[in-house]
This record gives sequence, C-alpha cells and structure tokens, in this order.
Amino acid sequence: MSAGCGPSTVIHDASLTDYDFGPEHPMSPVRVDLTMRLAEDLGVTAASDADGGLRTVPAPLATEDQIASVHDPALIEAVTRMGADPRGADPRFGLGSEDNPVFARMDRAAAHVTGATLEACRQVWTGASVHSANITGGLHHAMPSRVSGFCIYNDIAVGIRWLLDQGVERVAYVDVDVHHGDGVERIFWDDPRVLTVSLHETGQVLFPGTGFPRDLGGRQAAGTAVNLALPPGTADAGWLRAFHAVVPPLLREWRPQVLVTQHGCDSHQDDPLAHLMLTVDGQRAAYLALHDLAHELCEGRWVVTGGGGYSLVQVVPRAWTHLLAIVGGRPLEPGLETPASWREHVRRLGRVPPHRMTDGRRPAYRDWAEGMNPDIALDRAIHATRTEVFPLHGLDPWP
Repeated sequence: MSAGCGPSTVIHDASLTDYDFGPEHPMSPVRVDLTMRLAEDLGVTAASDADGGLRTVPAPLATEDQIASVHDPALIEAVTRMGADPRGADPRFGLGSEDNPVFARMDRAAAHVTGATLEACRQVWTGASVHSANITGGLHHAMPSRVSGFCIYNDIAVGIRWLLDQGVERVAYVDVDVHHGDGVERIFWDDPRVLTVSLHETGQVLFPGTGFPRDLGGRQAAGTAVNLALPPGTADAGWLRAFHAVVPPLLREWRPQVLVTQHGCDSHQDDPLAHLMLTVDGQRAAYLALHDLAHELCEGRWVVTGGGGYSLVQVVPRAWTHLLAIVGGRPLEPGLETPASWREHVRRLGRVPPHRMTDGRRPAYRDWAEGMNPDIALDRAIHATRTEVFPLHGLDPWP
C-alpha cells in the first residue's frame, strides 16, 4: 500500500440510517450503524488528520436540481409524493414493490445518501481529501426514471455527473458488488468520458439479469462499458485472478483523473442473496488493490461507496471497516480481534458477533499471464471479457 495518503474523510452522520425500507427488508440500516461503531471502536475514525486518521464529515442533502442531473422530474415528484404519504404503490416508477417498499420521508433519506456521495466527490476533486467514502451510498441499480434493487436515487451517477460538470475528462468507475452495476452503466452508456467496470455474478442466475461481455457501451462510447460475469461459486483466488486480469490493464490504459468505486460486500460466501464464495480477506485484498491503482493513476483521487451486503452482522461491519481503514491510510491487520465493547453491543441486539476481523484466509491467485485453461468456466469468462473489450482500447486480449 502506498505511503503518505494525506487527509481522508468518511461522509457520515447518524441520520443516514433513515434510509430504511422496514424491519423485514434485507437491507437493514443496522449494517451501517454496526460498521461505524466498529470503525470507531478500532480507532479507524477516531484519529485526527495529523496522524493519518479518517475524519468524519456530516452529509448534506442533495438538492432537487442535483438529483435531476440524472433522474427524471417525474420520478423525483413520485418519490416526494410517496415520501409524504407512504401508502399504496406506484408501479410506473417501481415504487411499492417487495424490493422497493415506500416509507415515510423516503425522498429526504434518498437525497441525504445522494448528498453524502456528492460531498465525497467534492472533497476529492477540490483536494480537501485525497480519499473520501460514503458507505451508505453505492445505490447502483437506480435508473433515470425508475427505482430498482433497493435503490431510490443513483447517488453514484449523480456524483460522477457532478465531477464531469466540474471539468473532469476521464472518470473510471469500478463496481465489485455481486450484482451488476446496471444503473450506473446505463446512465453513462453513451458517455465516452466514463469507463464503467462491473465484476459480478453472472446475470444468468442473479438479479438484475444483465451485464454480459458483449455489453460494451453505446455507439459514441464503445468499450467504455466493461462487464466481467463470474460463475457461481467463484471464491477469493478466482475472483482476484479475474480482477487483476481485467481491471488494472484497462485502468492503466484509460488513465482516469478520478477513481470511483462501489464496494458491495454481498460477494461473501455467507451472503444470503447470492452465490459467490469470497471471504472478508479476499474483499480486503481487492480494496487494497483499488487504493493502489488510485495512487498509481490519479494522484490518489478516490471516491468510495458502499453498496450491497446482507450478512448484516458477520460480514458487512468487518468488510467495510477494513475498507474505511484503507481509505484512511492505515489498514487493519486481518487477524485483529473485534473490540469487546462492540461485541457486547451486538449481543444486546440479540445477535452473535464475530470475534476477529478475518475469515482466516490468505488470498492468493494465479496471474493471468501464466495462461488460461479453456476447460475452466472462470477462465472462459475472463477471456470473453478481454476478447470483447481489450481490442477497443488497443490492448492484446491474450495472456
């Protein structure tokens, strides 16, 4: 990991947990609360800028004009109306479904999450922070005119649009959530200034059913949408092999000015909604790799969001606390014990806490340059993506 990260921030205040679809919904805000408590108890968010710690900055509300830079006014009006009177449904906009139930003041909660990502972008682009994170963000499924997949407004796309409006010429967006980052991809489908890269479980078996190697971007931006559709059961070694075979070469060719990343940790083997087999240790290795790419390619400018993750106690707090520690420039040792104070809080919630920040794995992978095996589904998936995308960037798809 590169030394000398400089000042870094996490955009957070307790009311961000108001983004809450209800007690039966899988995306409970308890995962955010437990993450921030764990980060604080481990000193990740307690140190000052002077010694490289992570400073907490309160999250503003995004304005209607900022949200409308990505979303249709009719959707914004519907979200506002149903936030004021959360009864019934409006299927025209995906509101009131099982995935996206309406709740009181949902318009304000969604604007708050969006404002937090906008502030992270502002922190990084103005130089106030080298890295900035919003773990409540990462709502990558929201479309311009429709909510989708637990996502009301697409905070990532609003943030990227703001960066472009400030004059940024090349943004790279890397999405490591187990689900395809379809909303961000669709919004920038025809924009040659934004490279979207999504590593996800194949849409043949998982929501949203999209994100295949031949999905390459619009006519004005061919090659700027990159999709690596991984087979079910992919674990640390295979996932990291795929990541390193595709992401670093493309980003080095793209030369982004800002790196924006989405860190859904639902790729974990314990996640109830998907079928990949990563550990917290493998996820941590990916966070370190993205941090180092930000320093190698864009002077450290790194905007970080959360995303999915539905093992609310055992996985999300540990994964995202590792992420925040890396954002702050002081990675935690994987074998560190979780603090007794944090474990006691989890028990008071009637849950069983994890005792260590590791799953006991040491992630390693076989480099793509050593050759592919066409009999292995993972290698075929990697090769398919490289074959479709690499020539459009002047890169050789072969090892």
